[in-house]
Amino acid sequence: MNENKENLNGQNDPAEADVPVNINVDDNTPGDQHLNEPVAEESELEKLKGQLDAKNDQYLRLAAEFDNFKRRTAKERIELIQTAGKDVITSLLDVLDDSERAEQQLEKTEDVAQIKEGIRLVFTKLRNTLAGRGLKPMDAKGQDFNADFHEAITEIPAGDAHKGKVVDEITKGYTLNDKIIRFAKVVVGK
Repeated sequence: MNENKENLNGQNDPAEADVPVNINVDDNTPGDQHLNEPVAEESELEKLKGQLDAKNDQYLRLAAEFDNFKRRTAKERIELIQTAGKDVITSLLDVLDDSERAEQQLEKTEDVAQIKEGIRLVFTKLRNTLAGRGLKPMDAKGQDFNADFHEAITEIPAGDAHKGKVVDEITKGYTLNDKIIRFAKVVVGK
């Protein structure tokens, strides 16, 4: 009885344990599926390869589209920078025309009051044009010195009332749309 149990378990002959079991009746029978062949695995592998190829193609297309987007936006940025000042320059052309007319009048007339008035008109037009674009002058004289707005050129002795304050403004500072574009160069009292 022990022998039968060993035969049933297949542990009787160690050489037979290593040999794979062939469950096909006849390898040459046409139309029969051979159960030892990995048919399902190959079709699954082909399916996965197809999905991988599709994802790789999608990735390459997306990468190419992104490269095109980067090139296009870089080109647009360059064009924007090149033409950004166009409207400012166009608005200043009127001031330039007025300046040229004032220069011509300097040669024709000797009336100083008329020349001064013409120059004042040109400067007023220039200031208004720039203010319309967001340019504002900073008021520095008499203010407390602030390194965020002022650049100290020198310090001079001053009374206690002017200590740490801007005594004189050498060069006016400006903001453009509330951002400093030029610091005021000032003399500070000490």
